[in-house]
Amino acid sequence: MKLGLVVHESRGDVLEFARRFVAATERAGLVAVAEPEVAQMVDPSKLAPGTPDVVVAVGGDGTMLAAVQVALAHDVPVFGFNLGTIGFLTEVEPQELDAALDALAAERFEIVPRMGIQATLNGTTAQGLNDVVVEKVDTLRLIHLEVDIDGTRFMTYRADGLIVATPTGSTAYSFSAGGPLVDHSIESILLTPVAPHSLFGRTVVLSPDSRIEIRVARDRPARVSVDKEGLGQAQSDDVVVITRAPNPIRFLRFRHRSFPRTLTEKFGLG
Repeated sequence: MKLGLVVHESRGDVLEFARRFVAATERAGLVAVAEPEVAQMVDPSKLAPGTPDVVVAVGGDGTMLAAVQVALAHDVPVFGFNLGTIGFLTEVEPQELDAALDALAAERFEIVPRMGIQATLNGTTAQGLNDVVVEKVDTLRLIHLEVDIDGTRFMTYRADGLIVATPTGSTAYSFSAGGPLVDHSIESILLTPVAPHSLFGRTVVLSPDSRIEIRVARDRPARVSVDKEGLGQAQSDDVVVITRAPNPIRFLRFRHRSFPRTLTEKFGLG
């Protein structure tokens, strides 16, 4: 089994763990592969390019989002070791390195699909795991966003931005903007305004099969991103079309943990 290593940061502790991962992978009878830039950072003598069977992230949630894109490109599962602050998307703690690799070698795991999200702007499409964000460019001026849901006008937001999130993304930017936490096994789309200047500023939870169209209603441009990666800038009358992604993201899981238990562990509750 080939494990595709993704390292998104050049922090010393991350690189040190990545080197431990490469050595432990070899001991477990597995093969670690990586893109040249990652191999150069970690260990160019032991990491070669190759097509992964599983993508492995070493870092925090930002690294996981980068690893998701690699997994989508190769149509393989993904999991991560948590070297971040919260690491909500990661599966394994660093001290579990050997146990996780032994489980991989013995194929003691399950694959859990998670709903993704897709956005199209001016003919360019991107897929993500967490969210699509349409937000203001000029920090001093609100943007006006007209929202249609399944072909019917919903409302116009005057706000700093609008977050369209998956249940997985409910624990990210949407949560910090006041949205609810949604169990990742419940498929839905969350619509959360950022600093809205209107009487209605609540999150709306929609069917996972909803088609959301967001039109920039005035001559104030909006920045559009998918999982923090820029998709482009929407000008007046441009429309961002957002739907469920055609393919789920497959997460590799070594043990079952309920969503409440995950919240308790990651946020230090209880």
